[in-house]
Amino acid sequence: MKDYLPIIEAALDRYSAAFDLPPLFLTSMRYSLLSGGKRIRACLCLACCELVGGTVEDALPFAAALEMIHAYSLIHDDLPAMDDDDMRRGKPSCHKAFGEGNAILAGDGLLTMAMRLLSDVPGQEAAKRAVFQGALDMAAGQSLDLNVSARDLASLQRIHDLKTGALFRAACLSGAYRGGCDGATAEDIRAFADKLGLLFQMTDDLLDIDKDQAEGKLTYVTLLGVDETKREIDALASDIRKLLNGYSGEAAAYLCDLANRIAVRTV
Repeated sequence: MKDYLPIIEAALDRYSAAFDLPPLFLTSMRYSLLSGGKRIRACLCLACCELVGGTVEDALPFAAALEMIHAYSLIHDDLPAMDDDDMRRGKPSCHKAFGEGNAILAGDGLLTMAMRLLSDVPGQEAAKRAVFQGALDMAAGQSLDLNVSARDLASLQRIHDLKTGALFRAACLSGAYRGGCDGATAEDIRAFADKLGLLFQMTDDLLDIDKDQAEGKLTYVTLLGVDETKREIDALASDIRKLLNGYSGEAAAYLCDLANRIAVRTV
């Protein structure tokens, strides 16, 4: 099975170190960017590029940019004004390590670094647009989550389609566009990304059930119940496998395996 992680980690280290920035500013950015994680969005970008005939090298700047955007969103999400989380991936959140002001700037810097990185890639307007739209939609979803509490399944789906799903779509579509996909294939990729994003969110809600219940948070589990949520997860995983049936090769196998692993994940 493909292993994109070492490639992604090396690229993030290399790309972020190449910028000439004040030491504290760059250190705070790299603190969060290089703190590990599953790198699902970057992996999706590389795999979708290979799925349609592109190469890892074609999509690598886009994959790195997506991880920079994701890291920025986590820094800001952890702030006291947002979710107020002191820890992230087993170590102090950026604002706990560097202070709130520096954390805000680190997030701003990572978002801008992503855009600057992609500006060096000639052409590829569709792939760039997918990344930029994903970043904007993700922030819109966070705004809805902060200001308009979900009341029912439709409003919950709207929030998570933006907050979680947007970067999944951005990752899959930017990778596919970078690999030279056509219109019909792009629709398959979009459908795959939407189902995978929903699958990821539903499994997340199952994992966080105790915490969410204690906070009185509306989730797929509180709306559907545990058993129905699990049935929806199984159905989504099945739909994803069917979508990938028309594709072959290592990238298709990787994406199918990724969906299966997300469906049964425990962390």
